[in-house]
Amino acid sequence: MKLVLAPMEGLVDDVMREVLTRVGGIDLCVTEFVRVTSALLPTRTFMRLAPELGNQGNTSTGVPVRVQLLGSDAVCLAENGAKAASLGAPGVDLNFGCPAPTVNRHRGGAVLLNEPELLHQIVAAVRRAVPAAVPVTAKMRLGYEDKSKALECAQAIARGGADELTVHGRTKVEGYKPPAHWDWIARIREGVDIPVTANGEVWTLADYRAIREESGCDSVMIGRGLVACPDLALRIANGGAEQPIAWEAMIPWVREFFLLCRNKSGEERYPVARLKQWLGLLKRTWPEAERLFETIRREQDVVNIENILSSTQDK
Repeated sequence: MKLVLAPMEGLVDDVMREVLTRVGGIDLCVTEFVRVTSALLPTRTFMRLAPELGNQGNTSTGVPVRVQLLGSDAVCLAENGAKAASLGAPGVDLNFGCPAPTVNRHRGGAVLLNEPELLHQIVAAVRRAVPAAVPVTAKMRLGYEDKSKALECAQAIARGGADELTVHGRTKVEGYKPPAHWDWIARIREGVDIPVTANGEVWTLADYRAIREESGCDSVMIGRGLVACPDLALRIANGGAEQPIAWEAMIPWVREFFLLCRNKSGEERYPVARLKQWLGLLKRTWPEAERLFETIRREQDVVNIENILSSTQDK
């Protein structure tokens, strides 16, 4: 059984990975996508999106972070997969699920689910290029416009030599609109001979139990649900409390996140924007997060915000 933190562009970056893995319960992370077009990318590109490569591919608490690649050129993806492995990535993940229109227009992400044979070619090329000891994995949705090719795509990925497959239980067109079709994940799990990780619409302990039961998967990937409730993975791993930690226990993590964002970027707008973005999701779990958001809504000065967070923590 694994609990995997989902890669989410613009939301789950290295700072969010660091904080959430410190909270605990997460077994594996995947980076935001490294966009691959027609060139072998420089080391600095990989290090920018996966600074954990400087720590043997792990967060500070030892959670491995696989490097995710996005593109459609099999040869170029293979070269960059080999580069990621040479830099110490504990795994190379292939993105066949991103629903962003800009990405899809440039033949990346979920649009590739219209071309099962290309999926096979990409996975096979990357698998050949990456050392056998380094897992090559993939994440897919159930299709682009519909689910008619879902099983064909999954089998093409497995046939290409992927070690694991994560399935998000919605099509590109369905986006993130509930429900996620966990029964389709079960169909795919039964139709391939590699481990399948279930993903989609897991916000609570009850959701986690339900997706495991309906999909039949032992491993689950969670994205927005972990960002909105950072101790969810720890409660799952411990088989413990049904309810999230108290807001008072969450505030130090919010402040730590803000400070790490400040350390990451000298641009003052970055930590402010990231904090407000996170509070927007945290309020789904804690009403107090919405009150804090309202307190800092118009605030742009990082020192003032840090003082507000400190005073909130000290109450």
